[in-house]
Amino acid sequence: MASRRISDEQLVEIIEAAIFVASKPLSKRQLKDVVLADLAISMARINDAIDTIQIHFQTRGIRLVEVGSGYRFQACSSLSPWLNNLWQERAPKYSRALLETLSLIAYRQPITRGEIEQVRGVTTGSNIIKTLLEREWVKVVGHKEVPGKPALYATTKQFLDYFSLTGLDNLPALPSDQQSKINQLMSDPSVREPSE
Repeated sequence: MASRRISDEQLVEIIEAAIFVASKPLSKRQLKDVVLADLAISMARINDAIDTIQIHFQTRGIRLVEVGSGYRFQACSSLSPWLNNLWQERAPKYSRALLETLSLIAYRQPITRGEIEQVRGVTTGSNIIKTLLEREWVKVVGHKEVPGKPALYATTKQFLDYFSLTGLDNLPALPSDQQSKINQLMSDPSVREPSE
């Protein structure tokens, strides 16, 4: 029954409103299959409408941005000094250990807890992994085929969304000396994978 036609202006209004009211980012596929299900709309028209919306908001206080799981509106980061005053509670402060662990998972995934500890040189507390799992920034994607079958961790779409990334290729590049040091530590045969 996908036969109704709408103008480009109407399409822009529908997509803009859908992204605005959605509780989480919307992908182009969700827009086509859910929001526009009863309309004969091509992906090319959806792409054009999204481009139109992005251009319209380029000079505004909010932007239409693409993140890992789709599109959402968000305030310009340059306005954060004023917008932060809207929230009484401050964003949680994360420990250096948690951020190092998250960085290793993001850059070296899939990775085990033992491999994280091998690179960091210290034990990674179970509360760190638990926090990352609860925030849904990481997930277990399998188990390594070694004794103990330790869990393999990788980042999630929620991680990408939280850090406003469309994909892991948008992570900043590691300095080459850090990358080579991590590679050296990861390949050290003297360190055995502990069982979880």
